[in-house]
Amino acid sequence: MKRFYMINYLLCGICLLWMTGCSNMLDEMRPKDKIPQDALSESDLTKLLNGVYAEMEELVFKFYMDGDVKGAIYESILEKNGQDKKSGAGQYFTPRPLIQAMVDCINPQMGETVCDPACGTGGFLLTAYDYMKGQSASKEKRDFLRDKALHGVDNTPLVVTLASMNLYLHGIGTDRSPIVCEDSLEKEPSTLVDVILANPPFGTRPAGSVDINRPDFYVETKNNQLNFLQHMMLMLKTGGRAAVVLPDNVLFEAGAGETIRKRLLQDFNLHTILRLPTGIFYAQGVKANVLFFSKGQPTKEIWFYDYRTDIKHTLATNKLERHHLDDFVSCYNNRVETYDAENNPQGRWRKYPVDEIIARDKTSLDITWIKQGGEVDNRSLAELMADIKDKSQTISAAVVELEKLLANIEEN
Repeated sequence: MKRFYMINYLLCGICLLWMTGCSNMLDEMRPKDKIPQDALSESDLTKLLNGVYAEMEELVFKFYMDGDVKGAIYESILEKNGQDKKSGAGQYFTPRPLIQAMVDCINPQMGETVCDPACGTGGFLLTAYDYMKGQSASKEKRDFLRDKALHGVDNTPLVVTLASMNLYLHGIGTDRSPIVCEDSLEKEPSTLVDVILANPPFGTRPAGSVDINRPDFYVETKNNQLNFLQHMMLMLKTGGRAAVVLPDNVLFEAGAGETIRKRLLQDFNLHTILRLPTGIFYAQGVKANVLFFSKGQPTKEIWFYDYRTDIKHTLATNKLERHHLDDFVSCYNNRVETYDAENNPQGRWRKYPVDEIIARDKTSLDITWIKQGGEVDNRSLAELMADIKDKSQTISAAVVELEKLLANIEEN
C-alpha cells in the first residue's frame, strides 16, 4: 500500500511540473500576444487562465488521481523515452499510431482473448483494451476484459515491470498482472487465443538464450522472426486472427522461410500485407511489414498496401501519425483496388491471386509495383540507350577536366 501511495505522489509531482511548464510558456507568450485584441481583454484572459490552472491543480492533487490521467501520463513518458535514441528504450516501443491502425483493422471484440508474445511496454494490449472497453455495459464482460482477456509475455524483467505498471495504471490486472516474464519461444503455447497483436524483436536472440527446439514447429531455423511467426501461427484458435510486424526477410528468405510461407498460405488466410516505410522505428533503416492473417481457411488472394515507396518519415521531423494510415484502414475495410495498370499504375492498394504468389521464386511475398519517384518511364529501349550514351559522354568529359585540374595542382 505504501508503494501505491508513493506512485500517486510521484505522478502528481510530474503533473504539477508539466502544468507549471505550460503556465510559464503562456507567460512567455503574452508579450507577443497573438490573440486578437477584441477577443478577450487582458484582465479577462488572466482570470480565465488562473481559473483553468486552479481547476487543474485541484484535480491533480486529489489524493487518488483518476486512473485515466495517471495512465496517460505514464504512457506519455514511455512514448517519449521510446523515441529517445540515447535511452535505448525504443527497441521495446512500437509507434502508437501504427498500433492504433492495426487494432482498428483487427477489430477485437469484448469476450475475446488477446495476446502479445513479445509485449514490450504493453502498447498493443493497452490499445486493444481501450478499443474494447466501450463495447458493452455488462459487468461480467467488463470484468473479463479487465482481468482475463489480455495476456503479454516478455523476457526482459525491467520491461515486464514497465508493462505491468502501464496496464495497472489504466485499471487492467489490478489483482494479478497479465504480463509474465519468460521466453515465448522456449515452449509450446499453453492456451490458444482469439487475437494476436505483436511486433517481435528484430535481429538475433539475446546472448545466453537457449536454442529453440520445438517439435511443434513446422521447420527448425535460427531465424528469430521466423520462429516468432511459427509460434504465433500455432497460438491462434481456429477462426482467430493476427496482425504482426515483421521485417522484410520474412517475406523472401529461402529454405525455412519458404516452408513457413507455404504453410501460412495453405492453413491460414494471409489476406493483407502493409508495407511500412523506414524512419518510424527506433532502429533506423529497418524495413518492416504488417502481416494480417486468420486461421482455418487457405489464402485465396493477398492484398498489398505500399506505404513505403516515396514515403518519408523520421522520428524527429515527420513522425508517423494515425492520420497517415487512414487511407490504408479505409482500403482494408472496403477491398477496392486503387491500382490500375492503365489509369493508376501508382495506386498503393493492389491484390494478387495466391496462384501468382505460389508461382513466384521461393514463394516470395516481397512485392513492389510503384516506381520510385512516382513517374512511369515510357521511353523506348533506343531512347534509353541514347540517354545513357549522352550521360556517359558527359561523365567522360568531366573526368578529363578533373584530371587536368589535378595535374596542374601537382605541378604547382
